[in-house]
Amino acid sequence: MPRRSLARVASGLVRIVRPLNSLMVGAATVVGMLIATGGRLELLRPNVALLGFIAGFTLSAAAMVVNDYYDREVDLINDPARPIPSGAIKPGEAVALAVLLAALGLAASARVGLECLALAGLAAAVAAGYATAFKAKGLLGNAMVSFCVALPFIYGGLAVGSLDARLLVFASIAFLANMGREVAKGIVDVAGDSAMGVRTVAAIYGRHAAARLASTLFLAAVMLSAAPWLLGYVGFCYLPLVAICDAGLIRSSLSLLRSPSREVARRVKGEVLVWMLIGLAAFLSGSLLC
Repeated sequence: MPRRSLARVASGLVRIVRPLNSLMVGAATVVGMLIATGGRLELLRPNVALLGFIAGFTLSAAAMVVNDYYDREVDLINDPARPIPSGAIKPGEAVALAVLLAALGLAASARVGLECLALAGLAAAVAAGYATAFKAKGLLGNAMVSFCVALPFIYGGLAVGSLDARLLVFASIAFLANMGREVAKGIVDVAGDSAMGVRTVAAIYGRHAAARLASTLFLAAVMLSAAPWLLGYVGFCYLPLVAICDAGLIRSSLSLLRSPSREVARRVKGEVLVWMLIGLAAFLSGSLLC
């Protein structure tokens, strides 16, 4: 095993928290706050926005670390370059990091308010339950992850005391898009998942079935994305960005249906993160700008 230099450990620590994913969760929390206040910045205290971002980022990062800790055996097959199987991070170090990150996230949530602390505790419990027991359950595990991805919008509304229907619709779109991504990820990890008894759609029913289900979920997110405009929840500025997001999801769906290979599924997994980021920008611009 390669020697553990300081640079290698630092790189492993960055990679294990999946910074892009965690930044998106933190950002979604603040977007939820901004949408709930209708863009009236005087109603959003800067310290609450900062604490919400910290809570979203650290709790997401903690969930990523816990997931990698429990996946360390299957990652020897699926992705041996991950920080723990590659030796960049020791398992005990991952546990300590996860505890620290979760504590920071819960402490930040406590400062925001009791409702946000309760929601953060629920998210942490769901993430821990997924990693320790429910990941092997296939679609149930996928739904647990996607539930946690959708929660930041709800958290943002609770943080400013205004949980409205727009946030529930946006959370539902995020849930569907991430469900599709989770099912597609099962194609990437099918070898290790099959060996370890993880019952993903790809492992049980095959890559083509997983591609069809993932694409169906992506297209459901696309169809639901029309609802905010049709219901008058957003302005015109929503349309250009959501059109890019929807076109991207359709493109990724077609790619996956044409060739549900490990390589294509890995690419789609990355693409969907980009489409979701653009969707997040659409939610924000349509709610605040015009």
